[in-house]
Amino acid sequence: MVALAALALLTAASLYLGSRPVAPATVSRILFDAATSAGSGQGPQQRAEALSITTQDYSAVIALRLPRTVIALAAGAALGLAGALMQVLTRNPLAEPGLLGVNAGAAFAVVLAIVLLGASSPAVFVAACLVGAFLATGAVFLIGTLGAGVITPERLTLAGVALGAVLAGITSALRLSNPREYSILLIWESGDLSQRGWETALPALPVAAVGVVLALALAGPMNALTLGEDMAAALGAHVQRTRFALVLAITLLAGSATALAGPIVFLGLMAPHVARWIVGPDQTRLLPLAALLSAVIMVAADVLARLVMWPGEVPVGIISALLGAPVLIILVRRRRASGI
Repeated sequence: MVALAALALLTAASLYLGSRPVAPATVSRILFDAATSAGSGQGPQQRAEALSITTQDYSAVIALRLPRTVIALAAGAALGLAGALMQVLTRNPLAEPGLLGVNAGAAFAVVLAIVLLGASSPAVFVAACLVGAFLATGAVFLIGTLGAGVITPERLTLAGVALGAVLAGITSALRLSNPREYSILLIWESGDLSQRGWETALPALPVAAVGVVLALALAGPMNALTLGEDMAAALGAHVQRTRFALVLAITLLAGSATALAGPIVFLGLMAPHVARWIVGPDQTRLLPLAALLSAVIMVAADVLARLVMWPGEVPVGIISALLGAPVLIILVRRRRASGI
């Protein structure tokens, strides 16, 4: 309940605060008008004139703050769930979503889109991120199971780290070869949400929703898997099938979160730790709380990013790292929070 209340307050702060000063009463009128006039077919200028406000104020709330808030909520929840699933899949409490090479694959795909297609549209970047995440995870899955025929946490981890390092090295080399052309990639990698709108959110939100549903459906089998393979099999769980579903869910969640907000660090690692410290290792309680806490942290980081250097902004990725590092150091030193 405390987390839900914090999320409600932070969501309101995200909608009401920004680099452009808009009166709270005006923000409320704009949001109410947008909710009641959806599907009217009128553009921002017509709606602003109907409300007797400036078009700039209307666009600041509807075209900038609202999609930015939705992106922060969705990306935060997806990262929290992906981190919790990754820690169970690898049986490593310090695992994080990028361990399967998702972030590296997404960045590499964006570079290829710039090189081959001359891409500059956010929608193209989102599509490239999702495709790159799926291809990277598929490659890790094939490498990790090659010759063994089964999925093991050790093989997946090693394959993910190796492939991620290779793709990150190629991406860095290409970026350094032409820094001006790839300057937009630096903005994306920093997690700057000020450059993201509905054209970024709409393609990735359905992917994130499917990942959330799949992750929550895996809570029961994950509880069995944390007891070990033999015990899980004795309890009737299909170990290999569950691991494959975990890999798919992590790809959907981490890929969509990376497409929405860029490679945000620490969040997918920290939120499951906090949730495990509060409710224990039961995945049916841990997963929803991890998603909720991660969304809270992400929205809080986004609000702070707007206020720290107002009227300028700091990328959310930097704020999340500054918040996450000390909290994670404290949490991993707690005996209760250190194990799966």
